[in-house]
Amino acid sequence: MSEEQTVSLVDVLEEDEELEEEASAVLAGSDSDHCSYPQGYVKRQALYACNTCTPKGGEAAGVCLACSYKCHEGHDLFELYTKRNFRCDCGNRKFTELQCKLYPEKDEVNSLNKYSHNFFGVYCTCSRPYPDPDDQVEDEMIQCVVCEDWLHGRHLGCLVPDCVELQEMICESCMNKNPFLWTYAAHLAVQVKEETEDSNTNKKEKDDEVIQPSCKRSREEVESSCQLKELSAIGQKRDQSGAVFWPSAWRSKLCFCSSCQENLSAAGLSFLLDESDTVLAYEHKGKSNEQTQRGHDPLMSALDNLNRVQQLEIIHGYNDMKSELKDFLQRFAAEGKVVTPDDIRQFFEQQQNRKRRRDDAGPFYST
Repeated sequence: MSEEQTVSLVDVLEEDEELEEEASAVLAGSDSDHCSYPQGYVKRQALYACNTCTPKGGEAAGVCLACSYKCHEGHDLFELYTKRNFRCDCGNRKFTELQCKLYPEKDEVNSLNKYSHNFFGVYCTCSRPYPDPDDQVEDEMIQCVVCEDWLHGRHLGCLVPDCVELQEMICESCMNKNPFLWTYAAHLAVQVKEETEDSNTNKKEKDDEVIQPSCKRSREEVESSCQLKELSAIGQKRDQSGAVFWPSAWRSKLCFCSSCQENLSAAGLSFLLDESDTVLAYEHKGKSNEQTQRGHDPLMSALDNLNRVQQLEIIHGYNDMKSELKDFLQRFAAEGKVVTPDDIRQFFEQQQNRKRRRDDAGPFYST
């Protein structure tokens, strides 16, 4: 068995847990049963594009989570993760042969929706699909909080910092379209420098990366003056190239004066003053929703509809499987071995043999 065909048990468990948490955070924040169209332009929601209904060459369109399940089952869908201020297009004029099953009464178009090449399944400045079958380079993709495109880490024009999942990124193109952001970046943004042999010096540089404004002021005080002008007058500079990463709560440090609010509105960036707009805030909402929903256990609901003997048979089988799977995995973990496809196949073959022996012996009863 070649090394490429095996993975460590730790890797499998960690990756599975990460994928589950990510999927739950994204999907649990959106309604999976009702079309989001009646809500208007939803602040943030999970979205999909249907390559079956609106292929490349046609008009870009996006559908909500519920419509991806109910109206586009079996279709070729592009997962767009989340987008802000979007209204579900499912069944409108862009879908010539499909009517929305959940909310068919829609306007012909949603004029305030914003679209990008993501809606045709390509991402980044390289306009490639994800996953890309022709790309052999392992590289994470990071979403710009302004244009909401996804970019490969190697195409950002800068080093990617640690704990990137806790930070927001604005791509170089969006920074250059809004030059005032470079002034904020010089004072608020994370600057990642390449490691040097002197780790102590490197640590000090990292400690000095994020330079906070000289004082904290209330919003009332900010309204009477412009913090952006004050930062600009300080004259602190940084290299104006590459994407910019911003630390947690950086939005709260932006200027709220009336002039800045007007400028942000004119540039379509008012959402930057809203800390609840962030993907992290949306994910926290999704995790909170999921924890609330966990109070209803589907397995227990199913057991309620069975008689006592059937319940005991299922519980007995479940406990056997749980115990045997735990013992099976612990052996690999303790010996530092990897789990191969043959190992998994053998485990389930043994489970089937045990099940057949139990069936031959008759049902399980308990009084």
